[in-house]
Amino acid sequence: MRYIPHNYQSYCIKRIIEDEAVGLFLGMGLGKTSITLTAVNDLKYNRFAIQRCLVIAPKKVAEATWSTEASKWDHLKHLRISKILGTETKRLRAVNTPADIYIINRENVPWLVDHFRNDWKFDMVVIDELSSFKNHQAKRFKCLAWVRPHIRKIVGLTGTPAPNGMMDLWAQIYLLDNGKRLGKSITAYRNAYFRQNTHGGNFTTYEQIDGSAKAIRDQISDICVSMKAEDYIQLPERVDITVPVTLEDAARKKYEKFERDMFLQIDEDQLDAATAAVLSNKLLQMCNGAVYGENGIVEIHDSKIEAFMELVEAAQGQPMLVFYNFRHDLSRLRKALEKTKLSVGELNSEDDIRNWNEGKINVLLAHPASAAYGLNLQEGGSHVVWFGLNWSLELYQQANARLYRQGQKNRVFVHHLVVEDSTDEMVMSALRDKEGTQSALLDALKAKIREVKSDAVSGRFNKNTSR
Repeated sequence: MRYIPHNYQSYCIKRIIEDEAVGLFLGMGLGKTSITLTAVNDLKYNRFAIQRCLVIAPKKVAEATWSTEASKWDHLKHLRISKILGTETKRLRAVNTPADIYIINRENVPWLVDHFRNDWKFDMVVIDELSSFKNHQAKRFKCLAWVRPHIRKIVGLTGTPAPNGMMDLWAQIYLLDNGKRLGKSITAYRNAYFRQNTHGGNFTTYEQIDGSAKAIRDQISDICVSMKAEDYIQLPERVDITVPVTLEDAARKKYEKFERDMFLQIDEDQLDAATAAVLSNKLLQMCNGAVYGENGIVEIHDSKIEAFMELVEAAQGQPMLVFYNFRHDLSRLRKALEKTKLSVGELNSEDDIRNWNEGKINVLLAHPASAAYGLNLQEGGSHVVWFGLNWSLELYQQANARLYRQGQKNRVFVHHLVVEDSTDEMVMSALRDKEGTQSALLDALKAKIREVKSDAVSGRFNKNTSR
């Protein structure tokens, strides 16, 4: 297929080619994989500026997305790709295979760094989903930061740079610029832009100082490009729907007692929450209808299951992508759906993706973590159902983008099953607040794309290749 980039894609390609480090904060569906591959191809074969490019990606994306995208376009089909995945023997074989692009899942980054140590072989590194390196204490971040001086060109790709607030930015930007813009340490960053609150010595939180958000955005605006999908591609309308779920009296009493006492006795099972985090997790389970107890799964109510089945009935066979939060959600959903004549599948493999997109599955059950990155499911349906919510804005946005993305032809409906007066409502509120913080960042960094003449940019990177 001939590749004809949009103007915004040409701009991003130009930035990758010309800048030693750049963060592309691109909304889902804007084609960041094809943008990056086109730039890598130009750098390698037209400019002779790089030798080996390493792509670090989520596991499922590393397995298929990058190689599939390269094989899709005429000007990229010659690229040699080696996947550093699987057992250590397979990884060693892949590392020693001559290639242009090497792809590794982020969990194996420490292994790769330890394997090469000071003899680092990759002069260009692309981090697909840069936000997965937001934790400055994570081993993957520390290892990559250690070899950062050996990397000549680095690209960070993400649509969710600040999923939990501005504190997430330091580690990501540090990998791009070695601490030049936001400080050499997380402590320096906190001291410059945040106010510490020790809460009487019990725990510590950080609040942004007035004006710090703008100051941070100003500091990173030259190294980061921000674009939202709705500004550059025409997507159908997205409709977000909250489906309120009312608990029956018995279930409500159990919920409120457990919320108050952090302890509940149900027959021979005891539910105990030692910390606020455990309590929050178990209350979310209770909202869904079952909880993990000492002796296994404890059934609490069927209110949310009943609301879900009413949604399924109202859909009249229209395909539905259903996100669950806990394993017992999956088993209970499967049991309820067995009573219907619908085709039900789980998102586990490439076959499941193909069957869904071919219209062979009515209800596809998936955990948001398994569908968060790089999967194209928009051909199979336009209804998303959140049976169980979680606190991660990143997973929430990425999971919704499996259907609400370029290529979707129908209006997309995102249904949220939310128990009234419960932790469900707290999660929904938190997700909205986080989205507001992130949207402010992306809006402030949004690139003002000018008309890019084909002979100025497109002609250069396509000089010796087909577009």
